Order: sequence, then C-alpha cells, then structure tokens
Amino acid sequence: MFGSGERFAAYLAHELRTPLAAQRALLELALADPNADVPTWREIGEDVLGACRRQERLLEACLTLARSQGRAQRRESVDLAGIAAEALCADDLSGFENVVVLEPTWTTGDPDLLGRLAANLVSNAIRHNIVGGRIEVATRAESGRVVLSVANTGPLIPTGELRRLFQPFQQLASHPRDGVEGVGLGLAIVQAIADAHDATVTARARTGGGLGIDVAFPALD
Repeated sequence: MFGSGERFAAYLAHELRTPLAAQRALLELALADPNADVPTWREIGEDVLGACRRQERLLEACLTLARSQGRAQRRESVDLAGIAAEALCADDLSGFENVVVLEPTWTTGDPDLLGRLAANLVSNAIRHNIVGGRIEVATRAESGRVVLSVANTGPLIPTGELRRLFQPFQQLASHPRDGVEGVGLGLAIVQAIADAHDATVTARARTGGGLGIDVAFPALD
C-alpha cells in the first residue's frame, strides 16, 4: 500500500490535513468571538475531542494496514449505506444537486478504513465539480457483490487518463472549486483501501464531463 517510509508519511499528512484545518477553524471562530462563554467553549471542546478520536482510529487503522502488508486485519460486518451516509453528512453538499440512493449493502472490513474510502470519494466529487453541479451517491447489490458508487459532473476527463488518477501523487490539470490544489493522494488511498478489502475499483469518464467511480466489495454471506 505505502511502499516506503516517505510515501507512508505523505499518506498520513494527506489524511490529517483536512480534519486539522476544520479543528483550527472552530478554535479561531471561538477566539474571534468576544462573547464566547463557557457553554460555547465546552461545545467546541467536545467537537474537537470527537475529531481527535476519529483521527486516532484512522491513524491506527493505517498503521495496522501498513504492518500487515496491505491486508485489512480488522473484519466486522459493515453496511456500505451507513458508511456512505456518514461521509455525506460530514461534507458540505450545499450548492449541488444531490441524488442519493442508499440500499442496505453488507460486507466485511475495517469500518474506519471504509469510512475513509467513502469520505475521499465524496470529497473528490465535491472538489472537482462545477458550480451548481450534480453529485450522485448510491449503494446496491450486484452479481454477488455490493457496490458503492459516487459520480459527479465536472471537467472532461480523457479516457486514457483514468488509470493515472489512482496512482500516488498523480492528478490531472484541473481547478478545484475551493482553489486549493491537492497532492494526488485521495483516489490512491481509495485504491489501497479497496485492495485491502478484496474490492475492485472501476472508473469511467462521464459524457459531458465528470467522473463515476464504482467500488465493488464481496457481499457478506
């Protein structure tokens, strides 16, 4: 999955950057409010503490995955619909047309890693979209597998470039909506987590622009 100490460090830095920025924003907002009282600070403290706990679980999962040579060691029954719903709630979908069809779809795996996979797919669909665009998220059963599907509108993607999107530190020339260029690790992490769960990742360039990604997992017996 990680290949080297330097690459592993890059993965962890990528995964920590967004939650740390969110925690900093919460604290800066409270510090800028001269009327912030004890209940306000308590609420912010609880939010930051909850975020720290989630980061600890994710980092531990990444370390376990690295030590186990790319195999997920924690195996629990997981509903992909619930994982996808959490990823959607954690991100800002305002300004988009959202089409969400979540059917209960059970597989086995590490909930923290699968949550990161879904979060990265949703985040990628948001960042590389157009103003007033569309985001489609679905889970379904299909031919003995369970599938998490995320698609968006966005820039045209040459079919020949699809494979490169999943390579570490590779990204197409684009202009993300938030104006912040990524480092080309979001979809590489999706691929690594999928591999660790015996899942297959299929990407397709959408007619008119945008990307569709299906991740198919073994269905829970």
